Amino acid sequence: MSPARLLIIDARHGLRHIAREKLVDVLRAGDLVVANDAATLPASLHGTHVRTGEPIEVRLAGRASLSPELADFSAVVFGAGDFHTKTEDRPPPPMLARGDELALGPLPATVTGLLGHPRLISLHFASSPDEIWSGIAHHGRPVQYAHAPTPLALWDVWTPIASPPVAFEPPSASFALDWQMIAALRARNIGFATITHAAGISSTGDSELDDRLPLDEPYEVTLSTARAIAHARSSGGRIVAIGTTVVRALEHSARNDGTVHAGPGLATGRVGRGTRLRVVDAILTGVHERGTSHYELLRAFADDPTLSSAAEVLAAHGYRPHEFGDSVLVIHADPLIAAAGM
Repeated sequence: MSPARLLIIDARHGLRHIAREKLVDVLRAGDLVVANDAATLPASLHGTHVRTGEPIEVRLAGRASLSPELADFSAVVFGAGDFHTKTEDRPPPPMLARGDELALGPLPATVTGLLGHPRLISLHFASSPDEIWSGIAHHGRPVQYAHAPTPLALWDVWTPIASPPVAFEPPSASFALDWQMIAALRARNIGFATITHAAGISSTGDSELDDRLPLDEPYEVTLSTARAIAHARSSGGRIVAIGTTVVRALEHSARNDGTVHAGPGLATGRVGRGTRLRVVDAILTGVHERGTSHYELLRAFADDPTLSSAAEVLAAHGYRPHEFGDSVLVIHADPLIAAAGM
């Protein structure tokens, strides 16, 4: 596979291509890079809808907090099949109702509610926390889509900085990082910090349900990261988010007073066109298609003409999309932020 590429998107200074490994060359001393250190759960669970006996796939999609004691999840449910079939072509599950029992390998679960769509449910695992996590670890598979035809192993979806296993899909922008790059950042006095954010699923195969993404996602900001952000901002450094989940967490934390606070939170709502960014100055992310929630988030950083021009350039140069592809760095279009240049 050819080396990953990076398109820098800057409304004031135009577009330019570099190797992604050269990211450090377009940052400057005093900047702070913030990444999501969540490891990815094997969140795809195959099993049976007990009432009908029909096969199903349950993709865990959300929780209210990062607590390992929590036994309640939101989930998207499919009928028979697996990732080899395009998500949009997957059959629906049998009609689900509150109280339905699901047999997911060693894990018994109960549908506790329908969340405004026939395939989006809340479910409760009737097991101890240890049994739940052991069952997910032994029975689950990484959530996967048809563009990657070979079954993914769990280590394939863990980024180089993966730590607590709380994400439902990989915080894929962090695949751009490695320890050599982090060492290079520090050698140039560019800060590096992490948050933990339970990245949710990126596609359900249903346009109506996709319009509701991203779902609410829990996160945790450590005291050291909150202090690093405050220091960088007070010193004139820029906050560079590695991925959309970092933007969601930091902007949610700062929503009331513009300050990122240490502690847990639950990112709600969307970041997109019209969002006033309070913290993040630039975002490194994958190549996303128009209409996806990830692409919509980029509209908070750049205007539509700039993003449209970038999309044409990405297509013309064959940039690879999805979580194992190439990347873009989008610099905030606000002149007060972008004036410093890169």
